[in-house]
Amino acid sequence: MRALELGALVGPAGLRVVEAPVPEAGSGEVLVRVGAAGVNFADVMQTRGTYDGAPPVPYVAGFEAAGEVVALGDGVTNVAVGDHVIGTGPGAFAEYMVMPADGVVPVPAGWQDEQALGLMLNWATALVSLRSLGQLSANDIVLIHAAAGGVGQAAVRIAKHYGATVIATASASKHEVVRGLGADHVIDYRTAELVPEVLRLTDGRGVDIVLESIGGETFRQSVEVARRVTGKVVVIGAASGEATVSNWELNFKHPVHVIGQHLTTTIQQAPELFAATLAELDRLIAAGVYPPGTPTVYDLADGPKALAELESRATVGKLALNPAAEVG
Repeated sequence: MRALELGALVGPAGLRVVEAPVPEAGSGEVLVRVGAAGVNFADVMQTRGTYDGAPPVPYVAGFEAAGEVVALGDGVTNVAVGDHVIGTGPGAFAEYMVMPADGVVPVPAGWQDEQALGLMLNWATALVSLRSLGQLSANDIVLIHAAAGGVGQAAVRIAKHYGATVIATASASKHEVVRGLGADHVIDYRTAELVPEVLRLTDGRGVDIVLESIGGETFRQSVEVARRVTGKVVVIGAASGEATVSNWELNFKHPVHVIGQHLTTTIQQAPELFAATLAELDRLIAAGVYPPGTPTVYDLADGPKALAELESRATVGKLALNPAAEVG
């Protein structure tokens, strides 16, 4: 099969198209013919060797895809051959991949495979972070970083649907897109000073929830702009590197809630929370809050280009790879 392999930890340039054997579904797994594979910032981090838990190189990259189930492993009863599903697992940047059967979700009725990309890693991440962990409610003020990206766009839609005021960060060229999703205020993170601007917009009070995916200095700024005592910083990524906050700071200087959320861990350790999130996503789809996705699709051979553009923050919305044939 055609696959995109990571051969060296040198960034997106370390990816190359290879011929690889088709994997086999083991016990509790399904084999999926990939219709579209999702590109996420975690994929960029893997090419740099900064994503926790990645296997040693070389390996077939990617871990989010949607497609048709073509074979079942032993003990699988929740899906059938021919079903179209979206899920995660190793080796998504390929024509075929295996997924844990208990982690797949049906592609919504009437949607193409590529339109369902983001349901798991973008929409479920945003929803469980804002609602289940952040306890989002009407009249909250929410700060969403990287609001033009896949998770960010989902988070803006979700927060507005539930009645929150949204402050978003994005580069200037993406402000129109973010405002079109409903954001009340958009800050250019490249030119504005985040802390004084957020405090100005909130009359000094700070925000009720921060969806924090950036890391580095932005994480510390996020802690600083969260409302004292009741404010929550939900950490879903570390794109710009590690950051710390001490117990002394949380006690005396920044008494806020800092909550970590990684979807794979949530699925494994809190399956009831994940199930409730999926049920809520169904309601958002039925209400039109969550529309079919419109990702920018690249051929598999252009995967290095797609990841490089994502790393340079030159993209808007969801990116996808088509592993089966060249995109015209």
